[in-house]
Amino acid sequence: MSSSSSVAISNGTIHRTKMLFLGMRRSGKTSILQVLFDDLPVKQTFYLEPTMRVAKHFIDTVIPLEIWDCPGNVTVDTLGASLTDFSTIVFVIDIRDLYQHPVSKLVEFIVATCQINPDIHFEVFVHKAERLQEDDKMENFRQIHERVMDRLVDESPEFEQFPLNFHLTSIYDHSLREAFSRVLHKLIDSLPYLEELLNVFCSNTASPKAFLFDTSSKIHVATDTSPVDRATHNLCCDYLSMLNSFGPLYRSNANDPQTSRVSPTPAPTPPPTATTATPASSTTPAGTPPLSSSSSPVPPSKPHFYPSAATSLSPSRPGTTLTYHLVTPHLALLALLPTTVYDMRRGLVEWNVVWFREGVREIWESGLCGGLES
Repeated sequence: MSSSSSVAISNGTIHRTKMLFLGMRRSGKTSILQVLFDDLPVKQTFYLEPTMRVAKHFIDTVIPLEIWDCPGNVTVDTLGASLTDFSTIVFVIDIRDLYQHPVSKLVEFIVATCQINPDIHFEVFVHKAERLQEDDKMENFRQIHERVMDRLVDESPEFEQFPLNFHLTSIYDHSLREAFSRVLHKLIDSLPYLEELLNVFCSNTASPKAFLFDTSSKIHVATDTSPVDRATHNLCCDYLSMLNSFGPLYRSNANDPQTSRVSPTPAPTPPPTATTATPASSTTPAGTPPLSSSSSPVPPSKPHFYPSAATSLSPSRPGTTLTYHLVTPHLALLALLPTTVYDMRRGLVEWNVVWFREGVREIWESGLCGGLES
């Protein structure tokens, strides 16, 4: 599931946050991970083989993750590792499954874990929600929630206020990505700083909503403090999917030798229009120094290429524009902006993007350095 570089840095050099995926057989654990991190088409999940042994997946997002995909018959004794090694346990329940066995297994792991690692995060994905109509879906979701909490109270009255989070998920829409984002937020130590950077960006650019997305998995690793609207989140996910599909068709010509011979000075890059949906090279705001200076004694290297794109969501005026700016090789800023602001004050917007990028890069790099084992 991970790239070769991910595997290389996972062999004892990076401290990874461990996450445990549990559930009954055919509940959808493996398909969740394949769709999220391997970009597996949904229709091909029907051909996935059942998990017969624990599979470890190394994921590099805003924090390095090690996800254990466990078979349906695994128990606390046969897991092969101590529950103290894990930061989060995600239990997947098929929404149409017979509830007795998965609920019993979930309660078993909760009771065993709380005795040795009470700080662990427990999340329940009530999965395959697309199989039921809306009314039946919510009724089954409510029943599962009630049965789990009732069983926990039967085990001990201390579990009455146990912080167990339930999420209704499906691989056929963006509910899965939204749920996994909420799970990931609890593991990011730098989340308050990322949120503050997004708050400052929204304040300076009149943006009603901004997200910091992992570009490959389309999981938002942070957002500003305004409430998340599901329609806006889904729109950003769809736009990011489109850019991922067409992005490889474009490249930067900053180092093209033919371009250098034709013109002794680099031609300015035209800014993207408010209605374009194709990545374009972002430019630094006027009057600001470039990110890398040619007068530096450091040997010349390939300049950074930060694609950007924008599309208008409404032809009317005033309308709304959805913008995309790459921040790090794996993170991108997606923000809603008033079209008038984007058209008339684009320099101000890009100025704030530059400083936002610098802030995120410092947090991201310090997080990687902090994860290096001595």
